[in-house]
Amino acid sequence: MNDREYMARVHAMEGKLYRIAQAILWREADSVDAVQEAVLRGWMKKDALRDTGRFEAWLVRILVNQCRDMLRRRKREDAAEYVDIPSEDRLCEDLQLRLALKRLPEKYRLPLLLHHMEGWPVQDVARMLNIPPGLAKSRLHQARKALRALLDGGDGK
Repeated sequence: MNDREYMARVHAMEGKLYRIAQAILWREADSVDAVQEAVLRGWMKKDALRDTGRFEAWLVRILVNQCRDMLRRRKREDAAEYVDIPSEDRLCEDLQLRLALKRLPEKYRLPLLLHHMEGWPVQDVARMLNIPPGLAKSRLHQARKALRALLDGGDGK
């Protein structure tokens, strides 16, 4: 894959990469940094990609790893600090759903985002998260159940 093709494919999935990073990191600046770092790491390793048909899943996996690295470096902070105040541009978003999603543990939130919001098949979600497909299905089920409980006023457990 040459540089021009790589950048064209990255550009086509830029919004998706940002949404995934945002779902993991919650901080806008961190999300932008993670996407930029993942794109750079992918570019440096693009020659190692054997199946260019798997490009999106490959780059998402790099991004997920980058986000997790950033979380490991970041000291565990109070969850309230991750909640950012919506800007005027985002006032139309469903705040209740957004807050409920933030309350889900990452192990449930990320498969939910990748499968239902980004449209990835369960098999690809499992590969991206490096978990067995059965576990990905189970986490999706648990995530939907917990999200429903949170939206109905429960604690999501």
